Amino acid sequence: MRPLRIALTKGRLEKAAIDIFRNMGLDVSNLENKGRRLVLPLGDFEVVLVKPADVITYIEHGVCDIGIVGKDTIYEFPGSYYELLNLEIGRCKFALAAPNGTQFFGGYAEKTVATKYPEVTKEFFLKKGMDVRIIKIEGSVELAPLLGLADAIVDIVETGKTLKENGLSVIEDVVPISARVIVNMASLKLRKREIEDFVSAMSKAKTV
Repeated sequence: MRPLRIALTKGRLEKAAIDIFRNMGLDVSNLENKGRRLVLPLGDFEVVLVKPADVITYIEHGVCDIGIVGKDTIYEFPGSYYELLNLEIGRCKFALAAPNGTQFFGGYAEKTVATKYPEVTKEFFLKKGMDVRIIKIEGSVELAPLLGLADAIVDIVETGKTLKENGLSVIEDVVPISARVIVNMASLKLRKREIEDFVSAMSKAKTV
């Protein structure tokens, strides 16, 4: 049987996850000196470094057993998997922001909102009972209101510095975000003890 395979989001979450693995007593030397390798041994386990949305894909299709991914990706790409643990790393939030001084909720005209996250945005405004026009942007979403393409944006906010530098400010927080552990549904049935032990160890290590 192959080792348990962990799909890990590259970048900021990758670094925080390595700290947790180290606290678990695992040998993280391969992850710290990975070069261009994308599949790496982690003690008796195996780590696959992928982009956030691909964590979901690899978990759903069962080629990886455990995934570490931001809640933002889970909101945007719901699917068939179990969410077992909030790692409480990579904390930030989705927020609705608009040019300084904007009365976004005023008036009766339909509003236009630009975002990289249309599903999150749609759900937010549905709960408010508001009809808005949503435009998906792949690059710097802050440009949309500056150029008159949109009245506001929904985006991930950490410090708010980028918003401030572009004359935007938060109107309302949408939902908090942090990294989560997700698991393939079949894997949890077939390798229940292994997965539960690993996730339990992660839960203890994240508080160290």
